[in-house]
Amino acid sequence: MSRVAKKPIDLGKVELNVQNENVTAKGPKGTLSLAKPAGIEINVENGVATLSTEDAALVPLTGTVRAILANMVKGVTDGFERKLELVGVGYRASMQGKDLSLALGFSHPVLYVAPEGITISTPTQTEILVQGADKQVVGEVAAKIRAFRKPEPYKGKGVKYSDEVIIRKEAKKA
Repeated sequence: MSRVAKKPIDLGKVELNVQNENVTAKGPKGTLSLAKPAGIEINVENGVATLSTEDAALVPLTGTVRAILANMVKGVTDGFERKLELVGVGYRASMQGKDLSLALGFSHPVLYVAPEGITISTPTQTEILVQGADKQVVGEVAAKIRAFRKPEPYKGKGVKYSDEVIIRKEAKKA
């Protein structure tokens, strides 16, 4: 077994239901489910979940499933968030109901409709906060918003992650 797969998952207040082909985690932030691969056993005892497999070919997949389950447990208890920043003159973000409206230097505002289970907020005009229980969906939504205007390397203008460092290029010399 891999080192990742051997680590137990502390469930805390999360209710983990394991059926034949489906695993469901239910907590205060919502419910997430995962299709369980055949050949991987999930045992839940005393608030701790452990994974095991008999097939040597499934050992790497067991570590992956363990990491996804750990993220599901963290998501339904604490949730995940990604923070984006808008850099540039006139670049603004605002909420129109549940939709995100972005002014990114185009001739029209860009509207983004948040998928189910994702909360988008704008603490300031240049900050966007994406929150949700599913880590994969939160990252995907943040990447889609960033893709509307990626940061460019000369002035650093665009939508960037708050922890992202943009390596600047030197301007052309006359």
